[in-house]
Order: sequence, then structure tokens, then C-alpha cells
Amino acid sequence: MEISSKIPIKDVNMRGKPSESDVERGLVKPYSVSSVYTRKKSGYTRVEINTAGSSVGGGRSTRGTILRTFAFVFLATFLWLQIHVSNLTTRNQPSQSANETLFSLVPPELHRFFKERHNVTIQQSLNGTNLTNPEVEIFDIKKIIKRINDDQNISNDDAFGPLETDSTVILIQVHTRILYLRHLIVSLAQAKGIEKILLIFSHDYWHPEINELIQKIEFCRVMQIFYPNSIQTHPNIFPGVDPNDCPRNIDKKQALAMNCTNARHPDLYGHYREAKFTQTKHHWWWKANYVFDQLHIMKNHTGLVLFLEEDHYVAEDFLHVLRLMEDKSYSECRSCNILSLGTYVKTYNYYTDYTRKKEFIRGIDRHELTAKQYHQTYLRQQQKSQLKSSSDNQHVQQQQPQHHHQQQQKKNQQLSSWSITSNGLISTYHNTKVNKTSAIWSYQLLPSLYSHYQKAEVIPWISSKHNMGMAFNRTTWNKLRNCGVKFCSYDDYNWDWSLQHIAQSCLPMSKGPGKTPRVESGLVAMMMKAPRVFHIGECGVHHKKNNCDSTAVIAKVQNVLRSAKSHMFPTILNLTVANVKNPKLRKGNGGWGDKRDHELCKSMMYYYQNSK
Repeated sequence: MEISSKIPIKDVNMRGKPSESDVERGLVKPYSVSSVYTRKKSGYTRVEINTAGSSVGGGRSTRGTILRTFAFVFLATFLWLQIHVSNLTTRNQPSQSANETLFSLVPPELHRFFKERHNVTIQQSLNGTNLTNPEVEIFDIKKIIKRINDDQNISNDDAFGPLETDSTVILIQVHTRILYLRHLIVSLAQAKGIEKILLIFSHDYWHPEINELIQKIEFCRVMQIFYPNSIQTHPNIFPGVDPNDCPRNIDKKQALAMNCTNARHPDLYGHYREAKFTQTKHHWWWKANYVFDQLHIMKNHTGLVLFLEEDHYVAEDFLHVLRLMEDKSYSECRSCNILSLGTYVKTYNYYTDYTRKKEFIRGIDRHELTAKQYHQTYLRQQQKSQLKSSSDNQHVQQQQPQHHHQQQQKKNQQLSSWSITSNGLISTYHNTKVNKTSAIWSYQLLPSLYSHYQKAEVIPWISSKHNMGMAFNRTTWNKLRNCGVKFCSYDDYNWDWSLQHIAQSCLPMSKGPGKTPRVESGLVAMMMKAPRVFHIGECGVHHKKNNCDSTAVIAKVQNVLRSAKSHMFPTILNLTVANVKNPKLRKGNGGWGDKRDHELCKSMMYYYQNSK
């Protein structure tokens, strides 16, 4: 009993914890954990121990701290990566979805036009010259370009036979935007009647991958031509950027003091030439002169030449519609000398513009009449099947005036919001103010515009509206060429504004039997109100954006055309005359004051050269 009374009795609350005296004497019971706590007046004190029960030294404590720090850093890094990757995935989801949707709309047999070249392989061009070697020097490029232009070879000619004299020739101006060009080629491949035409690509840049892409075309005759005076082949000399040329924004007095090459010839706004802008006008004028006046195959050609660019997209019935327009110009509009298949996004608002309200209401009335007739037929069938039930008959008779009242209410509301479905085509009219300052893709397609009673407008040619997908024949070209000197000397670096200038100041007024515009002009356009050529370019000479991805715009164009598929290939066209004001002669946009540009432009005219 004496022995047991000497055994210290520990507090239950301190169970599992060493006493203060035990700690001081080092008699701590061994623990499998790394630390225990002792009670002191100031609270708990942490004591590090090893599995043998001895206190851990400074080295072990430091290592534990390092391990804990490492674990914390690892966890923080892991969480940051998870959040970052999640954001990237979410951000890319719409783009990936859009790409997949876009690709799904392209027939599998045309997927080859989207395959990028990974390994450079030596392929022979139309004339046996290597077109895909990226190491070709500028001197060699000039030689190849001259040989290609002189040979005028046509690929696939053996498969499709000789070109008919009245066939359509499509002339495409190409720079370097291969993504847009891929989609244009795919849209051309799906067009009905494409096997009958000649497709000419006019380049101002030697681009091996673009050359290879064009060589894949097998659906029609193909020719490549190359603008010989490009910036690429003249990098340090006119018409490229000469080191001795005057800077664009320098004052004329300063330019004269510097004695730079073109000091005496700024444009009408006091600026000096920029080669990247002047090249576009030079290229357009050169290709028109070369195709009409120097290509052997065009010597007896009487058909249309359709002008496109690399960032355009065509509907599958564009050739069919172009032929309808050509026939209509002979029968009802002899004054129409330019046919226009497209217009820009800004002007698509004619589908919902208030200026077209009458046409829009007529479309509503037609579809309402169809719906009303269907409903009345349905009511008659119901009445016949329920003749035995007088109560049912009475109920049906009460529904008819009620429906008429609902129809009247609906018609009153349709000027603010209208939605119908016709053969899969949904059209919605929104009572919102048209935004005229920005490109709007929220336009809707009125079914009546894509019915077999399609409409085209007769209107004086306007450069900003009718320069896309425009076509004309040799008769019109001869008139344009006769005004070539004025075209080349007009101080505007835009080829389309230069055309409008000579249409107002040089060309004879286009007249003839049939419909004529209220305002006389040297160029009279017949323009499709439902476009067959679309502009898909997001970035270019005049447009610079942070995001140049064309996927969204192309997808919208494809969806529009897919929705309107049942309304394509109209059988007739109805012509209307647009009510427009007499346009005023305007001064140019400048950028074309250098006399060297004037002389180079005039030198491209075959007949001008021979007359000197």
C-alpha cells in the first residue's frame, strides 16, 4: 500500500501528454508522432521528438519546414495550372465548335483544299517550272513569272475541252490570304456549271503554298498569271519602296530640301505615295488589260468576265443567276453594261430597312394569306367530322371570329417583331434602328427575295456598292480602255473609285431600249437584291483588326446559303429601277499623285503602247 501510494496520479485531462517534470528529466514516453505539447502557464509549448523519444535537433526541424514549404508551393502551382487550363479550354470552346461546324458543311471530297503543306515537295508547274521551292531568288521569280505569262498554259484543258466563245471567265485577284482563298475555291467547286468556265488566278505575290493549292483544282479549266511589277519583285526600287522616295507625311518644302525622288509630286492632300496601296490599283488595271487584250484564248471571246477577289465567297447558283442576268440585259435593259452579284455587309440591311417596308409588308401578307387558308381548310374538315355534335359545331363557329381577332392583333405587332418559317428558312424582322456605321451580320432573309420571282435593280454603278462580283463583256471593256488615260491620272489609289470617276466624266452615257436608271451614267449596273457573292474578309488593305479569324463570318454565310437552298436557282428575274439621286463629281482619295504611277499605269495598256 505504501508503494502504491507513492505512484503519481495523473490528471485525466492530461492523458497521453507528458508531465512537466517528465519533460524536464527527459523521461518522456516514446511516441510515434513527431511532436507533443506540454502545459505551461502561458499555454501549450510545442516539443519536437523522434520515434525514440528524444528531442529533434535544428537540422530535422529545418528539413520539415522545407518539406512543408515545398508541399505548399506544389499545391499552389497545381491549383493555378488547373484554373489557367480551365480558362483556356473555355475560351477556345466556341472557336473549336465553330471550326468543327464549318468543316462539317464542306463535302468530304473537298477537304483536300484545307490540308496545309507540312513537307515541301518539288512539284512541277503547268510549264514544267518548279512552283513550290521556297528558296527561289527574286531574279529567278521574275524569270518564272515572265515565262508563265508568256506561255499562257491552261490546266485541265484536256479534260473539259476548248472554251466556248460565250463562256464565262472568272478572274480572281490574289495576294497572300490563303485561308480566304481556300474557302473561295471550295465555294467555286460546289457551283453548278463550274466545269464550263475558265478560272484565272492573277497574283501579285509569289507564294509556293498558294501555287500548290491552285494546282489541286480539278473541277474546271485553270490558268495562273502574275503581275510583273509587284513589290515582292521590286523590293528596293519603284514600283516598290525606293530608299530615296519621300516619306508619306513629309511637307513638300521639306521634301524639296531633302531632294527625294518624288518631291515635286505629292497627292492632292499633300501626302506622298505608299507602294502597298498603289499596287492594288496597278494590279487590277494590269490584269484587266492582260486578260482582255493579250490572252490568246480571249481573242474571240464574247462572254462575260466576272471579277472576284481572294476574300469572296460564292453561292452554288451564282453562274445560273449570272446567265439569267445576262439574258435579261439583252431583253429588258440594253443600257445595263455591268452585272453585280454581290454587295457588302453594310448594305444587306435592305432585307429589314424601313425604306423597303412596303415590300416587307407584302411578304407578310402573302404568308398570312397562306396561313389563313390553311386554317380555314382545317376548320372545314373539323366541321365535317363533327356534324353529329351540335355543341362541337357551335364551339368551332365561335373559334373563327376569335382567330380573326388574333390575326388582326398579330398583324399590328408584326412591324415590331415577325417570325415565320418557310421550307426551313426563318426570317425575323426587328424594329430596331439600322446601324449604318458598322458592318452588321444580323440581317435576315425574306423568303420572297429567294423565291422564283427574284428581283434585280437597275441603278447607276456606285463604286462602294457594286464593285464585288461584277461582270462585264468586251464591249464595256473597250469603252473603259478608251478612258484609260483618265483612269491612270485620277488621284485616287482605289481602282473602283477611279472607275466611277471615268463613268461620270469620260464614258458616254449608257443608253438603250428597256429599263434605264433615272440618273444617266456611263456605267449602269444590274444588281441582284439577294446576293450571290459575299465578302468574308475580316482583315486586308483597309481593315486591320486584332482578330483576323474568318471562321465566324464564313460560318454565317454558309448557314444563310444552306437556309435559302430551296430558293436558289430562280427561273425568272424581275427588274426594278432604283430611285437614286444624281451623284456629284468628287475629288479622289489621293495616294496617286506620283507621275511614275501614272506612266506605269498607262504602259499597261496594250493599244496605248502600240500608239506611241
